[in-house]
Amino acid sequence: MSLNGFRWPEGRDFAFTVFDDPDAQTLPASRDVYTLLEDLGLRTTKAVWVMEPQARNSGGETCASADYLAFCRELQAKGFEIAYHNGAPGTLERHDTIRSLDLFRSYFGHDPVTMANHYNEEAIYWGDARLSGSARAVYRTVTRAPRSFHGHVEGHPCFWGDVCRERIRYCRNFVYRTLNTLRACPVMPYADPERPYVQAWYASAEGANRASFVARLAEREQDRLEAEHGAGILYTHFGHGFVDGGRIDPEFRRLMTRLSARNGWFVPVATLLDYLASCRGVHVLTPAERRRLEWSWLSAKLVHGTS
Repeated sequence: MSLNGFRWPEGRDFAFTVFDDPDAQTLPASRDVYTLLEDLGLRTTKAVWVMEPQARNSGGETCASADYLAFCRELQAKGFEIAYHNGAPGTLERHDTIRSLDLFRSYFGHDPVTMANHYNEEAIYWGDARLSGSARAVYRTVTRAPRSFHGHVEGHPCFWGDVCRERIRYCRNFVYRTLNTLRACPVMPYADPERPYVQAWYASAEGANRASFVARLAEREQDRLEAEHGAGILYTHFGHGFVDGGRIDPEFRRLMTRLSARNGWFVPVATLLDYLASCRGVHVLTPAERRRLEWSWLSAKLVHGTS
């Protein structure tokens, strides 16, 4: 029985998945990591950029590469989820964002179910717009010159909020320093009335690079996740230090192998969120719940630099 009063499918003791952003990821490194995940019986979520922008802000492959697109389609056929990390590694205006979603649908057979913002100007409810009230004021003071994001700003050339709400089911927001994401955000997936252009939000565990990923996946964290019958959505970039010279990091391999041997439900992010929603619906966030989630995230960001 989970902490939230429902059972995991197939008699499993906990749920675990990964949302992998494509930043800095090469095709050879992708093949190495996803071959390991496949061999371990894990099915996770790989976000993609669909097209090349006019100006890049990040390295990494896009689906404009025929070889990379073929690889992503192979992953999808094997049970991995392909998700959306905005349309490109660079800012897109509304018409190009819509074109990227049309391309995604043509490549993968449907609109993306899950997404995570990249730091493009069309990111939706990002930067200080992730927060409300005094939490937003503190964020602005600490960051001093916060970047502006406009995906939710009607009238801006980068606005696409209405399209996001129509075509994407879940968007990632807060990231916490605990593997059991359900303990940090017990109400996910949730709708936020103050952010109506997103159908539903989910949280994740901090694992942006190899060092933070293996810290979140430490043996004691795995044991606690299992004991709590929880659910972990571990956010990462497999392009950030997981493969060096064609060799997968041995500690990453060891910890993933250990986890895979446990009685976990290892499914993509969309499958996990759909299951949570089927058990109790999409929760509508209350003001008190919003304050708790925001201040918990902001505190961790100020102290630890959480994403």
